[in-house]
Order: sequence, then C-alpha cells, then structure tokens
Amino acid sequence: MTKLVLATRKSPLALAQAEMVAAHLRDQLGVETELLKIVTTGDKQTEWSLEKKGGKGLFTSELEGALQRGEADVAVHSTKDLPGDMPPGLALGGYLPRADTRDVLILRTGVVTPRTIATASPRRRLQIAKLFPAVTFTEIRGNVDTRLRKIGEQHVADGSILAAAGLKRLGISDWPGVEFLPLEFDQMVPAVGQGAIGIQCRAADAAKFAAVFDAPTARNVTLERAFQAALGGGCHTAFAAHATPGHLYLFHENIGLHRLPLTDADFADPAATAARVLRHLGLLP
Repeated sequence: MTKLVLATRKSPLALAQAEMVAAHLRDQLGVETELLKIVTTGDKQTEWSLEKKGGKGLFTSELEGALQRGEADVAVHSTKDLPGDMPPGLALGGYLPRADTRDVLILRTGVVTPRTIATASPRRRLQIAKLFPAVTFTEIRGNVDTRLRKIGEQHVADGSILAAAGLKRLGISDWPGVEFLPLEFDQMVPAVGQGAIGIQCRAADAAKFAAVFDAPTARNVTLERAFQAALGGGCHTAFAAHATPGHLYLFHENIGLHRLPLTDADFADPAATAARVLRHLGLLP
C-alpha cells in the first residue's frame, strides 16, 4: 500500500476535512495520497428541501459507489451525514479526533430574539423552538460562507444554526454582520456523529485502518450510531444522540431532551445499550 485514493465531496469544508485525513494517513502509514473529488446528488440539487425529499444518502452514496467500484480506497465523510446502516461490503475504518461537537446559533448583529431562523433540520427546529417559542422557520442551502452571507448581508432570516466543528475547520471565528452563540448540550443535542470526520473503507480493509485512527472518538460515535440504527433515523425524524464519557444526551420529537448516565459497560455493547435505553423511554416496543 504505497498510495491511497480518498473520495470526497467538492465543498470547501469537505475538501478541508479530506486534506486533514490525507495528512494523517501520510504521517501514520507513510503513503502517498490523492483526492478523488465527487459532486454528490445533495450537492447538485441545491434547491431541494432536504426535509421534504429526505436527506438519507444524498451526500454519501456517490462516494460509497467509488469505494465499491475500487476507484477509491477510502471515503471521507462528515459522520453526521452517514445513514445509520452501512452498504454491503463497506465499513467505518475510524475517525479523526473529534472537534467541538456543539451547534452554533448564528444571529444577525443586533437581533436578540429571532423571528425567523433558517434551518432545514427537524432536529434543530424542534430544539431551538424551545428557546424561542415564537420563531418561524425557513430554509437556505449552500456552503457555510453562503449561509453566513445570507444572514449577515442579505437578511434572508434573522439567524441560522451551523456546526461549531465545520466553522473551526474552515477557519471562521467571526463574520461581518453576525454573532456566533454556541449552544450547550442541554439546549441543543448535536446530531449523531457531529464533529467527527468518518473514514469509510471496504470491509476487508477495516482492520488495516482501525489502529491509525482515534479510539475515544470511535467509542462515543459507535454508541451514538447504535441509537441511530435502532431507530432507523434519517432526516425526517427529529432525533439526536450525543455520548460523552459519562453521559448520553438524547433528543427525540416524541419525548424531548433527556440526559442519562453512561458507564463503561454501556459502551461495551452499543446495540444492547441503545435497545435498553430506547425501550425504557418508550421509543421501542
């Protein structure tokens, strides 16, 4: 293995994340790397409502196809974009160390109580409505800088919500005309896998990559994805699960936000833990 081809989306954030993975693989494995840049269905359909069309696989399926056809050795994803189920023959090889997992409320400067917030995410809508009960929602699509301009300069809405990790990886700590307000976990539970860069590979290669990626991130994200898989969660369901070493933060549209204790034993069998907790909360029969 002297050269690895990394499949990635073409967005600025996706390319920044792919470059991080490429640098890590060069350092850990002493290999050359090449980026295979792919435009996904979700990137092409910029006018689609992800809530109405469903976002499952829109940003991942073309990258997975490149893996299955042997055109790429690994695919680099924002883990929160990955559906709960994995296509046959593919596996998650690991994750880079997780960045800040919080969501950030983006408000136009001077706005204290937003009347309109632009987000297509049911998870974000239901949780932010608890903080601002009178708010109404709209959608904006586009890269991070496009969304920030639409709030700060074009005033398409009073605010939006973006992931802290994506802002940091793009080197964005401020923006003209807007304020950044990080949301804590008891205000907004992050999406499953948020802040984690996931490296997908063919199942036969998974063992080769596991040792070179971050074990604590894998431990937490694997538990979160067990909850996602148990519920079959996609973009239509307002659901979130976020694991820390001691607690699970869980949000579901039917029961609201819960904070539950976690022990080492809970991480040892993620599927059993997810089933037990979801049954206890009445989300599984």
